[in-house]
Amino acid sequence: MIRPETIEKILDTVRIEEIVGDFVTLKRRGANLLGCCPFHNEKTPSFTVSPAKGIFKCFGCGEAGNSVHFLMKHEHFSYPEALRYIANKYNIEIEEEALTPQQLEKQTEREALLNVSDFAQKYFADLLYNNEMGQAIGLSYFYERGLTDVVIKRFGLGYCIDEWDNFTNHATQNGYSLNVLEKTGLTIVKENGKKYDRFRGRVMFPVFSVSGKCLGFSGRILSSEKQAAKYVNSPESEIYNKSRTLYGIFQAKGAISKQDLCYLVEGNIDVITMHQAGIENTVASSGTSLTMEQIRLISRYTKNITVLYDGDAAGIKAAFRAVNMLLEEGMRVRVVLFPDGEDPDSYTRKYGAEKIQAYVTEQATNFIIFKTKILLEETKGDPIKKAALIKDIVQTIALVPELIERNIYVKECASLLDISEQTLATELAKCIVSNRKKQFENAAVAAAATPSPAEQLPANDYPTPNPDIPADQQGPTPDEAERLKKALITDGAADPLEVYERKLISLLMNSGTSTIKQPAKDEQGNDIEEENYVSAIIVGDLMADELDFKNPVYQTIYETYKNNLLEGRMVDADYFLQQDNIELANLAATLLTNTYNVSDNWMERYQIYVPTMDDNLEKDLKQSLLRFKQMKLEERINALSEKLKDEQTDDELTLLLHQIAQMKKVKVLICKELNQIITS
Repeated sequence: MIRPETIEKILDTVRIEEIVGDFVTLKRRGANLLGCCPFHNEKTPSFTVSPAKGIFKCFGCGEAGNSVHFLMKHEHFSYPEALRYIANKYNIEIEEEALTPQQLEKQTEREALLNVSDFAQKYFADLLYNNEMGQAIGLSYFYERGLTDVVIKRFGLGYCIDEWDNFTNHATQNGYSLNVLEKTGLTIVKENGKKYDRFRGRVMFPVFSVSGKCLGFSGRILSSEKQAAKYVNSPESEIYNKSRTLYGIFQAKGAISKQDLCYLVEGNIDVITMHQAGIENTVASSGTSLTMEQIRLISRYTKNITVLYDGDAAGIKAAFRAVNMLLEEGMRVRVVLFPDGEDPDSYTRKYGAEKIQAYVTEQATNFIIFKTKILLEETKGDPIKKAALIKDIVQTIALVPELIERNIYVKECASLLDISEQTLATELAKCIVSNRKKQFENAAVAAAATPSPAEQLPANDYPTPNPDIPADQQGPTPDEAERLKKALITDGAADPLEVYERKLISLLMNSGTSTIKQPAKDEQGNDIEEENYVSAIIVGDLMADELDFKNPVYQTIYETYKNNLLEGRMVDADYFLQQDNIELANLAATLLTNTYNVSDNWMERYQIYVPTMDDNLEKDLKQSLLRFKQMKLEERINALSEKLKDEQTDDELTLLLHQIAQMKKVKVLICKELNQIITS
C-alpha cells in the first residue's frame, strides 16, 4: 500500500497538462487547454484541461476527473497503478506499507497479467544477449537484418528458447501461476494437462501500450519448419486487444506529435528499420487490418498520416481499404508505394537511411489523386469501367469531412478524369446525402440496441470501509456506491429541486473555502461583521432547518462537508478529486469546470468580461439557499396536500391544514426575499 503522505506528495507534484499531454494533443485556449477527447470519437475538440484546477472535462461524453482518474480511464490502471505511473514520471520515491494476505489476495487479474508480461519481456530480452542459443540464433538474426544493439534494446526485442516449457518452468519457479500464464497466452495448456511455451524457438517482438507497459508479443519462427506459422501473436486477453494497439506507438508518440505526422507501415520489422533510419514517427497495425480504434489512437497525436505499403497488387488493395477508413475519421492522408517487391525494411537495407528518408518525402502523394491515377490506368478507355471509377472516386471524396478539401479534390479529379466539375459535384452531393441517410439509420438501430444508462454502469467495485480510518474521511460504502451510480445516470437536472441541489453542491465545491462577511453581534451586543466560510454558512443554514438533499450523490458530499466541519476540519474539491471513486470524482470535476469561456484575445480586443462565481458570491449564495428552501417547502406542501385526500380524523385534518398554512407563510417570506410574485 502506498503511504498517505506519499500519495499527497504525488498529487501535489503532478501537472495534469503534462499527464494528459502524453496521450492527447492539446492546444492553448485562454487559461485552459483544448483537444479531441480520447474517450469517444469526435472531430470538433470538446475535451478541456484546466491546469489551474488540475482537472479535465469532456463536454461531449461527460468524462471528467483529475490526473489519476485520466490514467485509470485511459490506460485502464487501478488507482495504485496510476499513482505509481505519476510517481515514476516525476521521480518520486514511493514508500509503501506491506500488504496483508487479504490485500495480496485482492490483486486484480489485470495487474497479474501485466506483471507476468513484463517479466516475460525482460526474460526474453536477457536470453537474447546472455544465453548461448539466444546469441547464436536470435541475436544473429537481428544482426543479419541490419539492426543495431541500440534499436534492439529500444524495442525490447528478445528470444524464446526452443524447448517445450523453458519459459513456463522459469516463470512458475518465480511465483507466477500457470493460470495467469495461460490467460496471457504465454503458456498453452492441453486438456491432458501438458503445458508448453507458445513462442518457443522464436524471436520476440513485445507490444507496448502508449505508456510503455508490455501487453503482448509477436513471435517470428526462424526454423524452416513448413507446418509452423511464420508469425504467432499473443491471443486476446484482459490486457491485449490487437485492434486497439499499434506496434511502436510507445517509441513513436513523441516524434509523431513533434513532427505532426505519422508514417503507417505493415510490419514490425518495418517500424524498427524506419526508426533506425531516423524516421521515428512510424507505427504498424501489425498482425491485423487497420481498425478505427487504431486510427483514433493516431489521431490523438496528429491528423496527418502517410501510408507506406508494398507496390504489388495486394499492397495497393490494402492501401485503398485503409485510406478510406482514415478519410472517414477526418485524417489528411498521403500514400507512398514502394517498387514492386520492396518494402520499407528491404528498401532501407538496400539503399540506406538517407535514401529512404528522401524517398518517403518525395514520393508521398495525395491519396485521392493517387487512387484516381491508378484506377484510370485500369479503365483503358472503357466507358463502363470509367463510369464505375467515377462512382468509386466520388465515394472516397465523400468521406472527406472538410468542405474546402472536397471542393479541391473535385476540381483536380475532374481534370484527371476529363469530365466537368459540375457532373462530379452532382454525384458527390448524391453520395453525401446517401451516406448521411445510412448514418441516421445505423444510429437509430444502435440506439434501439443500446442498454439503458443503468445497465451500462460497471459492477460495484468500490472498496469496503477501512476500520482504521474515521467514517467521515472515507469514500462511500458499497451500498452508498450503488445509490451514487444510480443518481449519476443523468448528468443534468431531472426536476427543479435537482437544479438547486446541484447549485448548492457546486458552491460548496467551487467556493467552500472562500469567506463572506456577515452581520453579527459581539459580546456586548453591538453590531459587527464577521467572516465565515461559504461551506460553514451552507452547512449551518441547512442543519438549522433540518434539510437534506434528495439526490444521494449530493447528500454524500454534503455530509462529508458537515462531518468534517463539526470536527473542526475543512475539506475542498480536491478531497473528492483524490478519491478512487471515479463517479464521485467525475461529478466534482464537472462542477469545477466552467462550461463557457471567452478567449484572452476576445477579452483584450472587445473588453468582454465574463463574471466568475466568486464575483457575485454573496448574492449567489443567498439566492441559492432561498431557492433550495423554496423547492423543499413546495415538495413538503405537495406531500401534505396529498395526505388531505386520504381519510383523516378531525384532529389530523386540523393539524395538516395548520402545517400547510405555516409552510405557506414561510414560502411567502422567501418569495419576498427573492422578489418573486406570489401566485399561491
